[in-house]
Amino acid sequence: MTYEELKTKLTEAGDKLVVIDFYATWCGPCKMIAPKLEELSKETTDVVFLKVNVDNLEAVAEEYDIHSMPTFVFIKNSQLVEKFSGANIQKLIETVNKLKA
Repeated sequence: MTYEELKTKLTEAGDKLVVIDFYATWCGPCKMIAPKLEELSKETTDVVFLKVNVDNLEAVAEEYDIHSMPTFVFIKNSQLVEKFSGANIQKLIETVNKLKA
C-alpha cells in the first residue's frame, strides 16, 4: 500500500472506524497476531482494517509516531482516537468494540 492509497482508504471509510496495523515482516509478534487479526477483520465487517508495513512506508510510520510493532492505530472521522502497541488480541477486540459504537 502506498501513502496515497492509505489516504484514499481513510477518506473512503467516512465515519466508519479504521484500524491500521503497523507491522514488519521480521516482527515475531506481528506474525503471531496476523491470523487472529485476519479473522477479526472478516467477522467485523463494519470496521475497515488496513495493514502498513513500516519498512515500506517509513513516512507513514513517522507520521503516526510508530516505534514498535505491532502498533494499532484507531481512526474515526479522520481523527486518531486510540493507539496501542503489542500483539494483544483481547485488547484489540475490546478497543474495536468500544470505538465502533
